Amino acid sequence: MQKLSLSQTLSQKLSPQQIQFIKLLQVPTAELDTRIEEELELNPALEEGREEQEATQEDDFEDSYEDNSDELNVDDYLAEDDYAGYKMQGDGNYNDDEDREMPIAMQSSLNDQLEAQLGFLGLDGRQESIAKQLIGSIESDGYIRRELDAIVNDLAFSQNIETDVDELEELLNEIQKFDPPGIGARNLKECLLIQLDRKKEDNEEDEELLHTLEVAYNIVSLCFEEFTKKHYDKIMKKLNLEDEEVFKDSISAITRLNPKPGGISGGLVKTQYLIPDFLLTNNNGKLDLSLNSRNAPELKVSRSYSEMFSAYDKSDKKDKKLKETVSFVKQKLDAAKWFIDAIKQRQNTLLRTMEAIVKYQYDFFLEGDEAKLRPMILKDIANEIQMDISTVSRVANSKSIQTDFGIFPLKYFFSEGISTASGEDVSSREVKTRLQDLIDGENKKKPLSDDKLEKALKAQGYNIARRTVAKYREQLNIPVARLRKEL
Repeated sequence: MQKLSLSQTLSQKLSPQQIQFIKLLQVPTAELDTRIEEELELNPALEEGREEQEATQEDDFEDSYEDNSDELNVDDYLAEDDYAGYKMQGDGNYNDDEDREMPIAMQSSLNDQLEAQLGFLGLDGRQESIAKQLIGSIESDGYIRRELDAIVNDLAFSQNIETDVDELEELLNEIQKFDPPGIGARNLKECLLIQLDRKKEDNEEDEELLHTLEVAYNIVSLCFEEFTKKHYDKIMKKLNLEDEEVFKDSISAITRLNPKPGGISGGLVKTQYLIPDFLLTNNNGKLDLSLNSRNAPELKVSRSYSEMFSAYDKSDKKDKKLKETVSFVKQKLDAAKWFIDAIKQRQNTLLRTMEAIVKYQYDFFLEGDEAKLRPMILKDIANEIQMDISTVSRVANSKSIQTDFGIFPLKYFFSEGISTASGEDVSSREVKTRLQDLIDGENKKKPLSDDKLEKALKAQGYNIARRTVAKYREQLNIPVARLRKEL
């Protein structure tokens, strides 16, 4: 039996509306307003604002459709109060003061936004200075064109920091993971590859799309010159590609990438909404979680579109053009109600997921102590809320929470576990902290090798393999021992 790809399996199991909901779930709060505006433009039956209804009007309104034909089923679309108006909020207790306290939209320089993302790397003071030098070398279009060996000299003369090209490469690789995608590239080819890497990471579960992106990556990586000259036949021959449809999709994926990730000239980027998706406050030891509601307007079904059914009920139902009109109206009303419901379902899913994360990492959220983070993987939360792992992944991706200790991306709270000598599991983040401490305190004339670091961690009670030490060291942007050696 032929094995189906994930995308094919999903298409068989999910309706188009369910697929649209999955996409809606992935949208962060900062972009939700744009998504809602798009829907408002496309669907005249969807409006902003709160529906004000009087009971007598509703009764008359529903009664007027009791005799409608099965073809219309008007009451299925118009008689439910649930869709009359809906405000994006966490628990139904909306407070206007919360809106005024939310972070507001601001315009900042590209340099400022990149430096703001440095905080998630956990760099020491020296590494941060080097990273800021690299960011300062990025031009307004998003590229870094100054040679790395020249930046090595800049650091030595201007800040008295001794480094080398290898260390700069490691830090630049981390900066290239920042938003906007493609930032910090040294040429167009690298810029496109960075963006394709990001897209592959974001679409790991869609095998069909992932395959297209991998082909696109190979085209840029191995056939960039042919691509720029549009020698498509040569590319297909060189890569042994036979599926023209996949090839066309891959070329299309490349051409949709951003060749200038820095945005407009002058170093200013478009307005960025610095809005976390969740808000968590500690009220005398009680953690209160809410969903950020600033960017979500009240939505309702258009009253004028609803009243069109009333006009139809009183008219000649044999009029073909009128039937077509009413069919169109019905479709728009259905879509409007679905969208309002999808927004509500999105909220519920986000809150259920975040509530489970807060419950799982309760000790951390109380004190902000990184050592209190428990090992937690996507499956743990999926089991807790009885949802699919892919759903939890979509919630965790590109979303953040504001706490008393700062704003954290949700991915920050997920980590694998390492067993201790006592048989307990601790978060890999705790092990990384211990690893960082060991390297910070080492004799720089005789830096610790990965083998010695492994033994030192085992002496502290962590059952860890040398290859895991190497992996964590690389994730911390720490070079190997020979590159850490100082005279």
